[in-house]
Amino acid sequence: MESALRNLSSSVELLAVAAHSGAVAQWDDHSLSTAFDWARYCEHLFSRFHNNPAVRGAMEEQLQLTNGRLRAAFPGYTEVSFSDLSRCQHHLLIGLLNNPKLPISIVKLLFDSNTPADSVHSAGGGDVSGLCSRIIRCKSACKVLSPLTPPSAVGADAEVQGGLLMERLGALITHGGAEHFLDSVLRGCEGAAAEHFCLVIAAALLTTTNSETASQDVLLDWLRKKQPSTLQRTCSALPTALLMDLVKEHLKFRDAYCDVLKKWASDMEYSISDGEWVQSRTNPPVSFQKLAEHFQALFETCPSLGDDVEKELNALKISDGDFDVRGLSVWGDLLSELHK
Repeated sequence: MESALRNLSSSVELLAVAAHSGAVAQWDDHSLSTAFDWARYCEHLFSRFHNNPAVRGAMEEQLQLTNGRLRAAFPGYTEVSFSDLSRCQHHLLIGLLNNPKLPISIVKLLFDSNTPADSVHSAGGGDVSGLCSRIIRCKSACKVLSPLTPPSAVGADAEVQGGLLMERLGALITHGGAEHFLDSVLRGCEGAAAEHFCLVIAAALLTTTNSETASQDVLLDWLRKKQPSTLQRTCSALPTALLMDLVKEHLKFRDAYCDVLKKWASDMEYSISDGEWVQSRTNPPVSFQKLAEHFQALFETCPSLGDDVEKELNALKISDGDFDVRGLSVWGDLLSELHK
């Protein structure tokens, strides 16, 4: 019994370290696996003794003593009750994800999407790689199957991942490292993953929780100032209706989106052989017709902005010579297309 109480106290101390200590910066995959082993041990204690008044009473007393020490050691510490032991792995995971010192290597391990969907933990332990990805799949399935949940514009997976992204950025904002975290996530996105990341960005920016505003500002500033190519890819990949939702929700995104459209236009050259404006530098390329559709949707969504942008397009047309002949000024041809 004494051994079980000591192990319980050590496990609760481990939860506190995971959530509040900079020591997690030194953790590797073995440390992570060991931590979840102890969390499962606590769940086993709850399962075995929650109906045993004598043992439960002794454990509650031990928890009270341990919580007292940890309150003094860690500002903002949240006490662990006996009933919390039933979800110890959950509390461990949440604590880790909210700890700004958690190394990106551990974050990538938890979000490893290559883990088989049917991977499960055995009673005596198991691989924790991809744990968050499995949770995402489960939460996504719940969203898809729930008759009370309206269909997501970005997809269930992206919606869940966007919420987790906001939570992680929120944990990093006050301690620094948010941009480094975003850079690391982006480096892991290639091909189809890059397209999906655009949906995750949209989902994160459309998260309606008031506490996420600061995280959304960090994400928007990162896109505008640090990753203009990712911003352009996002504007190219997302459906127009979804872009308009972002435009209505965020002034910063609206301005950034408008700047992207003007850059796309400035990068166009007139092809005499095709009789059309074509992209010379933008990747992926955007057609002139698609560009006009983007502008048209923006003007319809934000009429006041449309007036200002149209004045700017007119000024750019004048700077090109104010010609009304097709092929001489992309700005003039854009205005002609928008006035049809």
